Amino acid sequence: MRDFLPEDIRRREHVIGVIRRVYERYGFEPLETPAVENLETLMGKYGEEGNQLIFKILKRGEHEASGEADLALRYDLTVPLARVVAQYRSKLPRLFKRYQIQPVWRADRPARGRFREFYQCDVDSLGSSSPAVEAEMCAAVTDALKDLGFTDFEIRINHRDLLTHLLNSADIAPALHGATLVALDKMDKIGRHGVEKELDQRGVSQISTNWLLGFFHDSVADGLGTAGADVSCAALGVVDAVASDHVDGSVGYAGRENLRKILTLCENTSAAERMRWDPFLARGLSYYTGAIFEINVPDLAGSLGGGGRYDNLVGMFLGQSVPACGFSLGLERILVVMAERGMFPPSLARTSADVMVAVFDAADAPHGLRVAGLLRQSGLRVLVYPDADKVGKQIKYADSLGIPFVAILGGNEIAAGTVTIKNLAAQTQVTYDQAAAAGAILEGLKQRG
Repeated sequence: MRDFLPEDIRRREHVIGVIRRVYERYGFEPLETPAVENLETLMGKYGEEGNQLIFKILKRGEHEASGEADLALRYDLTVPLARVVAQYRSKLPRLFKRYQIQPVWRADRPARGRFREFYQCDVDSLGSSSPAVEAEMCAAVTDALKDLGFTDFEIRINHRDLLTHLLNSADIAPALHGATLVALDKMDKIGRHGVEKELDQRGVSQISTNWLLGFFHDSVADGLGTAGADVSCAALGVVDAVASDHVDGSVGYAGRENLRKILTLCENTSAAERMRWDPFLARGLSYYTGAIFEINVPDLAGSLGGGGRYDNLVGMFLGQSVPACGFSLGLERILVVMAERGMFPPSLARTSADVMVAVFDAADAPHGLRVAGLLRQSGLRVLVYPDADKVGKQIKYADSLGIPFVAILGGNEIAAGTVTIKNLAAQTQVTYDQAAAAGAILEGLKQRG
């Protein structure tokens, strides 16, 4: 959990602003939920590993000594959304599209781009099982990243039904499917041997492990997956080839056809050149039921975001199934990559003010405040120097902050109703009528670019 200094805030607000504008272009509406949820709302929704990372809040007051927890900091924005949809179903449209940009908390081990408090930028669509929903999700996050300046990302896509059939084909018991997917999801982080060790610890037999990892090894050899794959929307025949070789059950067939429809629809969106089918992609959260996604850039271990379809989650609260799909961009990781690549606009390095007002006598403070008010009425950002220091000291202070102009109010200026504007970059100064000073400063800022 971190403190954010002014430059950090400006960068964060820039990224959030870009993402918000894109989400709104796609018709998503804003939503916010509390930082705290009932513990029972969150538990059991993320799988065993997710449950262990939830920040629990102990009971308070007379129940504090029990050491029990009844509340928790939200782990993600998806489960609270499901709770909201169930709670306010009668007030929401049948097809509900929402975006939510808020912090979440996980008791995770900090690493590069990974923190215990971090922001997620979510879009979700509820009420439709059409593959067009997934296609629009991929297009929305594609546009957001493009508008931020990213050019080398890809959206990896897979399907839980395909994975389920593969796990069944490997004779892995359904009770171990969740744990197996959690392990597979770490393939790009811990490698084949690491996954093999974790599967053994979770009770998956060596025979099943060998079959499953052998499939992935064969996929790489055939040019599929993240290791050299180029399975784009224009190469759907490759999906057919793998499906016919390894997936002949009804679950696997349905997953393949759904994947085909999504990729075909993506051909008509901005995501067309970004989509890559990845048989390794698993995503460890247990609530996913269909297509799953992750966004990757070459120089970041892990993803910039991810998501998928979760048709059963709302039903846990509502008692009836509601089709749902979502995509989440991770603000912190986007910021890390943009900072390392120097992607932020120069304008974000701007100072806290356009002009600083300087007076030489404490008795003249009312005049300084009045002139500052006139300048602010024109939209200028104005800092008033609070002390009656020597003018050189005040100018030096403004220069140290990068403030480009200083408005000087000495005795002569106050008597004449004027103000002297000093341009620190050009080392020039001109005296103006106080009513005309704002226009001169705005023109000077315009010339600076």
